Amino acid sequence: MEVINQTTTMRTDRHLLTAMHLTQLSSYFIGFGGLIIPLIIWLSTKNTVQDMDEHGRNAVNLQLSLILYIILSIPAILLLGLGILTLIGAAILGFVLPIVNAVRASNGESPSYFLTIPFI
Repeated sequence: MEVINQTTTMRTDRHLLTAMHLTQLSSYFIGFGGLIIPLIIWLSTKNTVQDMDEHGRNAVNLQLSLILYIILSIPAILLLGLGILTLIGAAILGFVLPIVNAVRASNGESPSYFLTIPFI
């Protein structure tokens, strides 16, 4: 029996990291693509692209956190009326954070998603 040592080299692809962050904005156009598209990119390239695992986890965690914030803010609108502020805040975070982190990814820096719950 012969054991073959296969070493895979990780490639650096800042353009793909940047595009993965920017695909989160598709939820403003098609509704559900903000979670599905980054999830597909992350799962298909996390073993071949350097830093994709870190960036992909943070992007998916942001989208899951935003979904949770939106779901929790709907009853808060009916009960307290302050859920509207939570919806506005989630919309602003969902638009600004992917753009900021796309710039950070293009510069080779780690992503910085604050107010996200680490689900993954």
